[in-house]
Amino acid sequence: MDLQDQLKNLFPGHVPDETDNSEVTKPDYWMQDAPIICKYEKRKGKPVTILEGYTGADSDFKKLTKELKTLLSVGGSYKNDTILIQGDYRDKIMDFLKDQGFAVKRVGG
Repeated sequence: MDLQDQLKNLFPGHVPDETDNSEVTKPDYWMQDAPIICKYEKRKGKPVTILEGYTGADSDFKKLTKELKTLLSVGGSYKNDTILIQGDYRDKIMDFLKDQGFAVKRVGG
């Protein structure tokens, strides 16, 4: 008995929607030709991943920072045209940015 059958037994009068929710909408960030630089530093003894080189508007910085923080479940901020993410998440961030269509360059280690 799969999940659909169980749901039909629990809610016999429910008619499921026929809409297709498989299409995923990507956020509309400003795409640039130059790569975003992803580097790692320790600040006050704690690891920080720094993204530099993005030249979008402030609203794009906010969207991108929020998406990264939500994806990784960590804290972070953006200021002075850099995005700071708490922890060493270079690989995951680079994969996410490549999926979004950005060019990414890893710097240091």
